[in-house]
This record gives sequence, C-alpha cells and structure tokens, in this order.
Amino acid sequence: MPRSLFPIALFVFSAVLLSACSSSDARSHDLVMYKTPTCGCCEFWAVHLEDNGFNVKREDLNNLALTKMQHGVPPHLSSCHTGVVDGYVVEGHVPADVIDRMLKERPDIRGLAVPGMPIGSPGMEGPNPQPYDVLALMHDGSTQVYATR
Repeated sequence: MPRSLFPIALFVFSAVLLSACSSSDARSHDLVMYKTPTCGCCEFWAVHLEDNGFNVKREDLNNLALTKMQHGVPPHLSSCHTGVVDGYVVEGHVPADVIDRMLKERPDIRGLAVPGMPIGSPGMEGPNPQPYDVLALMHDGSTQVYATR
C-alpha cells in the first residue's frame, strides 16, 4: 500500500472497529411486557426501558395470574406487570440498569422482582421516593437481594 493511503486505511479500520465495539455494548434486548390494558404505570415503565435501549413489546391481558404462575412469580412478589427478556422474568418496576446488569452477568436465577409498586421506582416516579430492593428470584422459590435503590 502506498504511504499516502496508510492514514486513510487506518482511519477506515478504526471507524469500523469503533462501530463494531459500540454496537455490541449498546446491544438492545427484546422484552415482552404482559400487563392489563388500563395500567398507566406499566406504560411509564416500558418507556423507561425503551429510553434505555430495550425493545418492548406490550401484551395486554385481562388477567395476569396465569402468566405470573407460568414464569414462577409467587403471589407475594407480584406487581402490576411481568416482563420476559432473554429467558429471564422481570416482575414489576425493575430499573433498566439492573436488568442490564443481570443480562451481562447471566446469573443462574429465574429473574428479578420489585414487589408491589414502590414510589420512586421507574414508572412510579413521584414525591417522597421509597427505598426498595430488587430481588433475585432463585429457581427453588427463594429470593436474595440483587440491588438496593
């Protein structure tokens, strides 16, 4: 290669390499969210995820009990919506960065849950936010704190 073309070739190679690295780091994930047709906070949570790179497909159901049972979400950990992403269940208002962490770490768990609807969680923003735990749902039905907010 002539010396005069070397800087151009280096620039093109660097641009291609940078593009490949950034696209894998910013890889989006497809998440299916099961919710009731009238739940507004579910929509706010979906927008939070989309703003953080997730592709959210909304599935409206009149009753979520069977979906929660199929994905191993016990009643005491349930919330207003259930998500499924890359084989994991995501119950309730789990922050996008915690889901990202789970997808990067790939722990041997069923998924994550934020029981109830704590004020201050994504989709439940408001005055006087409450501290809350994001729980890891273990395969044996037990839970462990995965993150605290």
